[in-house]
Amino acid sequence: FPAGVVVIGDKGFAGREFERDMTELGITFVRPDRRDEKRRHGNLSMIRQRIESIINTAKRQLSLEQHGARTPHGVLARVAQRMLALAAAIWHNWIIDAPVKRSLIAYDH
Repeated sequence: FPAGVVVIGDKGFAGREFERDMTELGITFVRPDRRDEKRRHGNLSMIRQRIESIINTAKRQLSLEQHGARTPHGVLARVAQRMLALAAAIWHNWIIDAPVKRSLIAYDH
């Protein structure tokens, strides 16, 4: 892993062994605090909402669940194509000052 990787997870990913493994891999693991431990990261609901919004966009607007690929390499290629297309559309929407920046409706022909 590259230096400085931060992984955000659920409360269920806890324990000394798990945290030791993450540290050995050079990963900073962040999760919501549990009731039985001292405060470290607090409530991460805002981050979780953003992640769920991104996943929802990827699944719905980019049809990532219906990718049509037959191999893992094909899945990666098709997901990368669609993410690049979304990034280009968002960039273009900012350039033309479109009212909705993340919408791909204008490009759906």
